[in-house]
Amino acid sequence: MPITLLPASAAAFAPRASPNIVLNTKVDPWLTATLKRINRIKRPLNSVPQHFRCLTETLSAPTAIWTLCSIMLPKAPDSELRKDENPLIEALFNYQLVHIEAYVVHVDMVSQNEVAFKLTPETIEALVEYHKDIYSVDTSASTWNWSEKEVQLKKLQEDFVQAANKFVFRTNAIALEGLEEDGAGELLSGGSEEVKSAIMGLFLPLLPPPPRVVDVVRPAPLLPSSTGSENWWQPSLSQVAPAESWRVVPSSPSTTSSVDSNANMWANMSLSELQLPSPAPSYSLPYSQPYCTSSYSAPMYYSSPMTCAPLMPSLPLPSMLAQQCSTSVGFGGFGWDRYQEYTTQFATTM
Repeated sequence: MPITLLPASAAAFAPRASPNIVLNTKVDPWLTATLKRINRIKRPLNSVPQHFRCLTETLSAPTAIWTLCSIMLPKAPDSELRKDENPLIEALFNYQLVHIEAYVVHVDMVSQNEVAFKLTPETIEALVEYHKDIYSVDTSASTWNWSEKEVQLKKLQEDFVQAANKFVFRTNAIALEGLEEDGAGELLSGGSEEVKSAIMGLFLPLLPPPPRVVDVVRPAPLLPSSTGSENWWQPSLSQVAPAESWRVVPSSPSTTSSVDSNANMWANMSLSELQLPSPAPSYSLPYSQPYCTSSYSAPMYYSSPMTCAPLMPSLPLPSMLAQQCSTSVGFGGFGWDRYQEYTTQFATTM
């Protein structure tokens, strides 16, 4: 769409001036009929310059004010409106009819085939006053408070003043058919609804700032090297109760089943049955014989371990005996039935 250049009189805060009119080389019949209808004095309209002169003088008259639409606005903020059971009384006392008036600043019958209207200073003043005294109060009451609310509200009012002064309504050039004798007119064919929607679009809401994103601070995971508990990550280990010294039987390098075989014997003995004698000068007598079959007494088990030098070379190991036996030899010939006694005696000497 080509860019349409408006005259300087269409700028914001610009004073009113004669409209900028551009006619085609051939004037449309509907425009000729409209100009003949509004002219009290019959003027010749046989050429394009005659149409141009007549249209310019008509639209430049002080009375050439168009009523684009009418808007019903409240007279006071919502908290001050009168409450009544009869809606007709409420409408009469609480609302007012504001006429949106404008004048023609531009007519283009060549490229865009449009006409442009600019709001009158009286209409701009009425809209600005309504926005400041009524609309701003209502929109401020309907939003929550924050630190920069007043600053934002003031900026909203300033923006509305700029928007109202810059407002230019453009419509099809056929709208000039609503022209009257004194240059005034009204929009036809539903053009008033378009103006009303455009005017109400200037009233922007007061938007609060967006909620701030709060960063969730999560505690850093504890590492093994941190100052916290160093063993927090290790599974709890069951503590083994320390074994009593009198229950521990020294192990043998050749046999490992001696302790297991006698474990139940030590566990079944009560403290009342234990008699710990004082150290004796010598216990070499029971160990003088290599193969002693006598029953063992308590001092032999609970006294401090003794070392018997003659016993070590005279007592053969089971592995040595097994090498000297053939497959036909029975267990009774070499004393294998007394193997438990040997291992127990050997473990005691260690």
